[in-house]
Amino acid sequence: MSYPNYSYAPVLIASLIRDGILCHRRVFRDDARLCIERLNPPLRVLGKEYIPQTGPCVLTMNHYTRAGFHIWWGAMAISPLICSPVHWVIAGEWTASGKWYEPIKGAVSRFAANRIARVYGFTTMPPMPPRPRDVKARAASVLAVLKYVKQTKDAMIGFAPEGGDQIEEKLMMPASGVGRFGLLLAAQGLRFAPVGVYESDGEFCLHFGEAYDLCVERHGSSDEKDREAARIMMKHIAPLLPSHLRGEFA
Repeated sequence: MSYPNYSYAPVLIASLIRDGILCHRRVFRDDARLCIERLNPPLRVLGKEYIPQTGPCVLTMNHYTRAGFHIWWGAMAISPLICSPVHWVIAGEWTASGKWYEPIKGAVSRFAANRIARVYGFTTMPPMPPRPRDVKARAASVLAVLKYVKQTKDAMIGFAPEGGDQIEEKLMMPASGVGRFGLLLAAQGLRFAPVGVYESDGEFCLHFGEAYDLCVERHGSSDEKDREAARIMMKHIAPLLPSHLRGEFA
């Protein structure tokens, strides 16, 4: 299978390193556009009529990854298409469970994620699946996102519900707590806009779907509502992907 050619603008790398060190703010949409314009072949966008241009809205994308491709390309492809700035919720750490270099990777990625978040005004979230030691940090991240929503007119939030690399690139059920997070955002009046991120026929593709209101039945336990909300988010993303990527949501 052939893949697109992904590359970063040299001028961007140098200036991003500088501003990362100095903690100067940058506009992610502008930086992302520089990289997406270098794609060969160009980005393919489906469902353009469903691209949300104003909030309040939550953009949910699948966590598509493979060797040589990282999910931040999804965020970079989406952001230039949106008129409003997207406040991305990004992983605060990359894990390597069971590997000898796990502590090193964790420390380096935490530093890098925090700098990126400061430069672009994003919010970091502890890695998935949830770890007991991250309970307070995860709660603080959720509160930070909710604070941003309350303080920002027509807020646009973006995140990948799966929260990590998936087996064979296929959709998987998000970890516990993701649906609850979605319901908290929905309670603030945000609608949900699903986006399928994938590669096909040598092209990098985005497929936008129609926005919807995230809601679950009033009865049921907190855990049941959490799972149902997460399942609803994934079921809206699944039809926007090729059938072989839909996993258990096919």
